[in-house]
Amino acid sequence: MNIIEINNLKKSFGGVTAVNGISMAAEKGEILGMLGPNGAGKSTTIGCILGIVASDSGSVVYEGKYSLKKWKKHIGYIPQELAIYDELTAEENVSFFCALYGGKDLKNKVTKALDFVGLTDVRKKKAGTFSGGMKRRLNLACGVAHNPTLIIMDEPTVGIDPQSRNRILENVKKLNENGATILYTTHYMPEAEELCDRLVVVDHGQIITAGTKHEITSKISKNVVTTVSFQDDSEHIQNIAAELKSDNDITDISVEENAIKVKYAEGVPVIKDIINLSVTYSLDIENIITEEPTLEDIFLTLTGKALRD
Repeated sequence: MNIIEINNLKKSFGGVTAVNGISMAAEKGEILGMLGPNGAGKSTTIGCILGIVASDSGSVVYEGKYSLKKWKKHIGYIPQELAIYDELTAEENVSFFCALYGGKDLKNKVTKALDFVGLTDVRKKKAGTFSGGMKRRLNLACGVAHNPTLIIMDEPTVGIDPQSRNRILENVKKLNENGATILYTTHYMPEAEELCDRLVVVDHGQIITAGTKHEITSKISKNVVTTVSFQDDSEHIQNIAAELKSDNDITDISVEENAIKVKYAEGVPVIKDIINLSVTYSLDIENIITEEPTLEDIFLTLTGKALRD
């Protein structure tokens, strides 16, 4: 079952089209990553999902039949900009936001949320005294204390220390394990690789590709990099490189001391060829390392390397 379905969503600001026909769905129990460069349309899409921004056309449906008005109490939102009050204590912040959703057992929910993000010991301290990482964790607690079914996280780890980032990532996994469906936007590609079941890549207000990392990779030109180290430095390594260069499916070859590094299209039998050539030239192989492209490599291939402001 899809927790949320977005159908042909469109939104323009003046003459600028921010969202241009986005359609996607998040399945129950998954972590769906939304990736895209600055200005791609991610934040506007989230605004439309939450009702903060009024769409020009299209629809957002929850659990197959509900409108936002009837379902919004089941949504948790962790915005990129901190949504906490510095003059309130951690406990007061969580209590305030949790109370907005109604329901029973407020005190227990607040206690659990603060414990969940590791802020129990400072629950009576004002948020204004917290470090950046602590504020991010408090931001998370405020968004999930009411036990939402769908949690929307807009770059929840931006600008924080590694320890706090690690804690938040563990929190995200735990929330998902406990049954929450999560829509997660981030600029940190390793986070997306670690957390997300599926990915949606957005650019210029449109979805340019979607699927698992493997599915997305298979849709684009894929390069694999293999580094073969030999036991001894030899001029014959250059001979191997020269023979491999005749293969049109090999995009780059470099030789460094006793190693040869080859970049090539998936499916090309480069390792087999190198082994056969090493036998021909009587070279002993010490190590073979093959690296597939990272999610960041794929992202830059899809969206380009030009800076976005």
